[in-house]
Amino acid sequence: MSPKRYTITAALPYTNGPIHIGHLAGVYVPADIYARYLRGMGKDVAYICGSDEHGVAISIKAKKEGITPQEVVDKYHKIIKDSFEDFGISFDNYSRTSAQLHHDTASEFFKTLYAKGDFIEEVTEQLFDAEANQYLADRFVTGTCPKCGHEEAYGDQCENCGSSLNATDLINPKSTISGSKPILKETRHWFLPLDRYEDFLKKWILDGHKSDWKPNVYGQCKSWIDEGLRPRAVTRDLDWGIPVPVDGAEGKVLYVWFDAPIGYISSTKEWAAREGKNWEDYWKADDTKLVHFIGKDNIVFHCIIFPSMLEAEGSYILPDNVPANEFLNLEGNKLSTSKNWAVWLHEYLEEFPGQQDVLRYTLTANAPETKDNDFTWADFQARNNNELVAIFGNFINRVVVLTNKYYEGAIPQPSEFNAEDERVLAEMKAYPAVIASSIERYRFREAQNELMNVARLGNKYLADAEPWKSVKTDPERTKTVMYIALQIAGTLAVLSEPFLPHTAKTLKQMLNIESEDPLMQLPEPLSWEVLGEKIDLLPVGHSINKAALLFSKIEDEQIQKQLDKLEATKMSNQAENTPVTPQKDTIEFDDFTKLDLRVGTILEAEKMAKTKKLLILKVDTGLDVRTIVSGIAESFKPEDIIGKQVTVVANLAPRKLRGVESQGMILMTEDKQGKLVFMNPDTAGVKNGEAVS
Repeated sequence: MSPKRYTITAALPYTNGPIHIGHLAGVYVPADIYARYLRGMGKDVAYICGSDEHGVAISIKAKKEGITPQEVVDKYHKIIKDSFEDFGISFDNYSRTSAQLHHDTASEFFKTLYAKGDFIEEVTEQLFDAEANQYLADRFVTGTCPKCGHEEAYGDQCENCGSSLNATDLINPKSTISGSKPILKETRHWFLPLDRYEDFLKKWILDGHKSDWKPNVYGQCKSWIDEGLRPRAVTRDLDWGIPVPVDGAEGKVLYVWFDAPIGYISSTKEWAAREGKNWEDYWKADDTKLVHFIGKDNIVFHCIIFPSMLEAEGSYILPDNVPANEFLNLEGNKLSTSKNWAVWLHEYLEEFPGQQDVLRYTLTANAPETKDNDFTWADFQARNNNELVAIFGNFINRVVVLTNKYYEGAIPQPSEFNAEDERVLAEMKAYPAVIASSIERYRFREAQNELMNVARLGNKYLADAEPWKSVKTDPERTKTVMYIALQIAGTLAVLSEPFLPHTAKTLKQMLNIESEDPLMQLPEPLSWEVLGEKIDLLPVGHSINKAALLFSKIEDEQIQKQLDKLEATKMSNQAENTPVTPQKDTIEFDDFTKLDLRVGTILEAEKMAKTKKLLILKVDTGLDVRTIVSGIAESFKPEDIIGKQVTVVANLAPRKLRGVESQGMILMTEDKQGKLVFMNPDTAGVKNGEAVS
């Protein structure tokens, strides 16, 4: 039975930082393609998301920055929401879990399960950071995995072997807050007994979805179930979050992974109230199809924990599919928020204005659907220049320009179609069904490639027919060729919308497909179904507009700028991770007093011939003007350091370097990028010759 409506959820982004390309490729772009496609098919769609704003990570960030948790989430909620809007992610509703409606919804959900006796209440020993005076959430404990020996396992899961863990299972645990070894301390919490739902999960997942869920999703679920499920805490000791709504639970909040997926429900409620719809139709009706788009690190929560919660509540539908993607890497290295190894969406939008679709296209072409994949700036440039510009953009530009040149923008009357025309038209009509099939099986890379095949079809057809030549020798044949090329352009305008929404909008304006002028409107609005049924999508006599640029070439300089940014990040990370040089042997005060340190000014500087590192400096030490040879040429240009104040070891015995006598040494250190920095007075007006003591 075909679903009457669709509820599509995209993983709630966590508001302790902005959105990067890994999030986009893994979750938001594929979900958006799916939602836009369904709308194009005339389906009833609720595409739902919102900011995930609770949890210990938020409170820790707030403490570090000296602000409130609310200020943290307000900052990043705005950045994330605005970025999504600018990028063209077409959520029907984007909410936030700090909203009162969400607090009420999550509290009610908890109380329902509590009243039914679905929770286990236990006093347990939990890891506690005595230095930070805080109970530790599982993610804030690291240690050695007891199953595979991986030394950086988290308290809830080992990302190396995928095993489910409790923080107390870890060998040599340490707090990620203070780095100290945690202690065990008693605390009372409520647990969802996942073991009660093993039979339900076996039947629903292992039997019911063996053939239609992605192997990575099914495999991880099976591994968890086969290991045996254990009760999982749904409350935490924390002062930021939704208070546990039962007596005697002061100082405790709902565990973020209990409240976050309920955010899908509260966001739907918000949308339904605004649109005058019944939210329950989208979460409780059997004729609704529910699909969760997530990354692979969230599979367990969306396939085991949240469905168990829904099953326990008793009135909700379960997800039909959870098409989780693998991870996207960046230039061969794992994306990392903490290390700033990422392409941030809000920065991309600033640095590549009007080029949202280029990033959408590249991320879909490299989507990590079955395995981890890599984003490189070189590939981004090549995808744009060699595919979007050279194939898609080139075809549309030629069609529109020639139509305006030959026929004043009106669709020409074709004559009889030859065999090649019929073949091309038949292929054009077949593509909508092919692309639809790929999308409905969550194969978005495949679907987008088929879309480009439509553009390739048009390009080849024009190249073979050469209407710019035939217009002089066979004008009637030229009209037929241009008519068919225009139908392919019309097909692209509709088919491209899920993948390249900004491009599709511009193309529709060019082809005058969605005209506000009733005289210019098409007899029948273009839709996916229409594309597969007829060829006269743009009827004879229909007027199109002038050509507009769909894509522009991305130059090497733009790419180099991005590579330089990443290199600077890499250098900064290396510097941060470089251990501090150990202290040298202890000296007596009298040893120190033997050093004569003076403030001086560089008067002259020149590179020493046939060397990379050496500069010959003339320095006014206040005592004299002397020559000092210094190995700083890789960090400074000679002309940039004239007039610089420096600290000189004045009484160092002279020594010859490459035939030049050096009469002293200049004191230096390094910055985060490994660049040399002068040790000099931090205020102006210090005289040359002043002693350093």
